[in-house]
Amino acid sequence: MRTGTAAETAVAIALAAVLSLIRIKLPHLAYGGSVSLHALPILFLALRRGPRAGMLAGAAYGVVNFVMTPYLVHPVQLVLDYPAAFASLGLAGLAASTGSGPWTIAAASAGASLARLGSHFLSGVVYFAHLAPEGTPVWKYSLLYNASYMVPETLIAAASIPWLVRRVPS
Repeated sequence: MRTGTAAETAVAIALAAVLSLIRIKLPHLAYGGSVSLHALPILFLALRRGPRAGMLAGAAYGVVNFVMTPYLVHPVQLVLDYPAAFASLGLAGLAASTGSGPWTIAAASAGASLARLGSHFLSGVVYFAHLAPEGTPVWKYSLLYNASYMVPETLIAAASIPWLVRRVPS
């Protein structure tokens, strides 16, 4: 990795950590999850430098996020909810070589955020099934729980990232 890309990656991780401190905690999310802007630097880096840098930054940020707000049930849950979930944001970088108009950038950001939702969803189905209210299918509980904070974050990212990418010179 080139020095400039490494420096941008470090800045994206640090900025994501700072942005994670500014969050809207939803009252019904007793076991984690809040609406935050922490995905924006990772998505931006991925779109600017490609999926490799984005996924590396996302995984590293996932570790930082765990250190800042740890919630551990099982080692595989830790991987799914932290490094894997945030590394998936780097998938937005697949759109970096496509000419990247605003709609492509928004779709790439949304797609990567939905991949992150998938990681949290899987973790919820496997490791948090006991929290589902009686009579509620585990998959439905996990989907609704995780979507309640991921959908707002996805919409914010899809609306913000195209504007940010246009404003910041390469």
